[in-house]
Amino acid sequence: MIQLPFPLILASQSPRRRQLLSQIGLDFSVLPADIDEDVVSLALPPQEYVRELSQRKALYIREEIGGAKAIILGADTIVVIDGRILNKPTDPEHAFTMLKQLSNRMHEVFTGITIVESHTGKIKSEVQRTEVYFRELQDEEIRQYIASGSPMDKAGAYGIQEDYGAVFVSKINGCYYNVVGLPLEKLYGMLK
Repeated sequence: MIQLPFPLILASQSPRRRQLLSQIGLDFSVLPADIDEDVVSLALPPQEYVRELSQRKALYIREEIGGAKAIILGADTIVVIDGRILNKPTDPEHAFTMLKQLSNRMHEVFTGITIVESHTGKIKSEVQRTEVYFRELQDEEIRQYIASGSPMDKAGAYGIQEDYGAVFVSKINGCYYNVVGLPLEKLYGMLK
């Protein structure tokens, strides 16, 4: 178990990230970063895009807390297919389109993680990539999943954890927790 020298602040409102941090025994508080994600260009390579967003989130909270000593964790997760970034769907039809794109294909999940030591400004950023393979999805099962409301707050319009979306995934290459939203092994190494 890691003993951190300063309080840990999660710069995210993601319930999945909160659950994962609790799972590995970290004490933390939540202070969501209110940043405009649209200012980061979707033309950036996926690794740079998630790294930039995770840094912006962590640095936003650093400004918010002033001189308080803390370790701030910013993270962002995206789904990428054919070089295009799929963020969270804007409406049910957008979710349907995304899931149809992912059907019977491999896509990539990238998570950017940034840790900032608030009082020194020391920054460490990393990116994790995982390949995810979907089986062929039927239109009716996609519509049923969308009707549950679950895909609307998830990059790529699906969740692999505690969710019906798990049955869409035939295999993964890489870190499972990255697909959930926070690659725990990489985070642990960064905090250590």
